[in-house]
Amino acid sequence: MKTLIAGASGIAMATLATGAQAEPKTNMMHQWAQGSEAAAIAKLGEMFEAAGGTWEQTAISGHTSNTLAKLRSDVVSGNAPAAVQLKGPEIAEWNATGATANLDEVAAAEGWDDVVAPELVSVMKPTGNWVAAPMNIHRVNWLYSSPKILGELGLDVPKTWDEFNAACDKIVAAGHTCIAHGAADWSDSTTFDSIVYGMDIDLYRAAFQEADVDAMRSQGMIDAFAQLRKMVGYMDDGINGRSWEQSMTMTMTGEAAFFLMGDWTVASANLAGFVEGEDYYCHQTPVNWDGDGFILNADSVVFFNQKDEDYIEGQKLLAQIIMSPEFQVTFNVAKGSIPSRTDVDLSEGGFTQCQQKGLEDLKASVEQGTLVRSMAHNMTVLQKYRGAMMEVITEFVADDSITPEEAANQLADAVELQG
Repeated sequence: MKTLIAGASGIAMATLATGAQAEPKTNMMHQWAQGSEAAAIAKLGEMFEAAGGTWEQTAISGHTSNTLAKLRSDVVSGNAPAAVQLKGPEIAEWNATGATANLDEVAAAEGWDDVVAPELVSVMKPTGNWVAAPMNIHRVNWLYSSPKILGELGLDVPKTWDEFNAACDKIVAAGHTCIAHGAADWSDSTTFDSIVYGMDIDLYRAAFQEADVDAMRSQGMIDAFAQLRKMVGYMDDGINGRSWEQSMTMTMTGEAAFFLMGDWTVASANLAGFVEGEDYYCHQTPVNWDGDGFILNADSVVFFNQKDEDYIEGQKLLAQIIMSPEFQVTFNVAKGSIPSRTDVDLSEGGFTQCQQKGLEDLKASVEQGTLVRSMAHNMTVLQKYRGAMMEVITEFVADDSITPEEAANQLADAVELQG
């Protein structure tokens, strides 16, 4: 494989060969402000500069709504950023405004339709034109477990929710915390993503991909909230104010048995010096149906119309770099995810066993028809519906006086209020 610099320089020469005289520039708006995510986005900046571009970034930490608010303000004021980290329905929503740039020329020249994972093509091309470049594929439904605690108690990694509950009962009885968790709306919803999906995949699709309020009021959703209530009981009293990285560390050090979180955990664990297979195991979260499951999340960069030729050329260069095999390897090894390209060999370049297992399970879930996109990570319904659902889920986690029946109805009511 080419080195990072050589690969980037090759892209630069290809761009210059088009006869463009502009100097490529970009200002990318994103949410990756800390930890392994900040390290991963720094790789993109390095490659852009190595290819002759001028790199600027605007990092907006916190909730997706913060990024969307800033983006709306900039677009309304006529100062749309050249590139923005967006995903799922937000891509289609912005494309519908006519504000997004058309990347078809670059995509055709580099054969994106042939190499991008089919599950992402329709997201990047909401109306048939490429307006975004996918950076990766994240798996949301990972269960990280402590070899120390499981070994001490002679437990296997649970495959169903009944097995999970039985394991937690034994773990708590032995004086350990079963589930490491940090209270935040997105982490609560990440856990609930896996619960609903693992209990009833058809319910997940109806409620979380189609925003079907009847599905939200169903007995299946009540049962899912009952499982969430049980799981809150398996958590310790320190979840409020705890970060997801601290929760991860609890499992890696044997303070807690399980941690439910996406594969960005792999990158953070590696960065912290934890060793896969020694400090933690990674398996899919429990499913009550027999098969391989994959809840997909994907980061992507959406390009907005520009008037300045420097920024237009910068968009072409940035898109080429994002979709290059060199970047896909470098970025995803650093991010813990897997490439959005299907032609990258994960046995090379530093991908972990967890990442390689993630790709295997992705392919299996496609074949089995069990692949879904993540509600919790903004890959399905519009942000206004997602935000409303997340509020209900987090309130349920925080307030044990709310019954599962009440929570299911509140979930549907919250969505209906959004119109």
